[in-house]
Amino acid sequence: MALKLLSSVTFGSLALKNRVVLAPLTRARAGPSRLPNELMLTYYEQRANAGLLITEATGISEQGYGWYGAPGIYTDEQATAWKPIVHAVHTKGAKFFLQLWHMGRQGHPSFHAGETVAPSAIAIPGEGYTRDANGERVQYVTPRALETSEIPALVQSYKHAATLAKKAGFDGVEVHAANGYLIDTFLQSSTNHRTDEYGGSVANRYRLLKEVVTAVGEVYPYDRIGVRISPNGMYGGMGSEDNDQTFQYVASELSHFKLAYLHVMDGLGFGFHGKSKVFTLFDAKTHFQGPVIGNIDYTKEMAEGAIRSGTADLISFGRSYISNPDLVERFTNDWPLAPPASHEIFYGGGAKGYTDFETYKPQ
Repeated sequence: MALKLLSSVTFGSLALKNRVVLAPLTRARAGPSRLPNELMLTYYEQRANAGLLITEATGISEQGYGWYGAPGIYTDEQATAWKPIVHAVHTKGAKFFLQLWHMGRQGHPSFHAGETVAPSAIAIPGEGYTRDANGERVQYVTPRALETSEIPALVQSYKHAATLAKKAGFDGVEVHAANGYLIDTFLQSSTNHRTDEYGGSVANRYRLLKEVVTAVGEVYPYDRIGVRISPNGMYGGMGSEDNDQTFQYVASELSHFKLAYLHVMDGLGFGFHGKSKVFTLFDAKTHFQGPVIGNIDYTKEMAEGAIRSGTADLISFGRSYISNPDLVERFTNDWPLAPPASHEIFYGGGAKGYTDFETYKPQ
């Protein structure tokens, strides 16, 4: 029986050659220039066997940037540098979305000569570390709470980044609202203690995401916009007692936009915060009336089951795509997967551990 995972599919105006998605993976190969480069072109072109590729998280502004070696999408130069990468992916018949990223409290002020911002002045708990603009290991800082008056300009920075993504030729964009970055910290009650119209009730905490999607919708049609959430994750010190209810609301409200998809990090492979009930793909499908992408630790068999059961429409693969650039061919031919890559090569460096993984050679 043919794998439904490998079947073509059309959602609105988005036609995909299969239901396999390259998950956004921060690989930090852009270097201090923050410019996409030839090495990144090779990396994405190698993995354009997926129906849809989503770029690594890409900084939307000076303020939002904060990961050493990550690319940006807030200058014309950056947009121009993305163009040949987009062309290479399109030549392979895949669609390409760019992920819009504001790091919030996980950033470091050295990157933008200013303060790190968040919904509230709440630091990441514990002894967490990041890298500064020189690539040196430093502790996270306590962020400054954004003033209400600053939020309209913040929303416009997402629109500006989307405009540049469109200029670069991307088919659409994904709004990063996961993993403890800025929008996620607005959504969750444990990190949002605001008393204005962006805090308190779940409707208020959702307001920023709603405004961002609305603004980006002035650049791309809504069926070319996706949103990524991580209701179960603990990365970045996240997790709230009301997450199951919060993200049911978020999924339901996002349905009104008729988005390209809702990308749910439903797997527990990065750790489960344990503060509320697990938010499942079934929950997502129940409350979001549109295509759903499942993510984290899916095998081929698990992905096929999720799609055939109707709880997901596509599945994104992350770590398995790092060491298996020919992942779709391996799925198609039932070839074994290469061993998982060492975590040491994930973030930064050159071609080693990035573009030097071999395709499968049948005996």
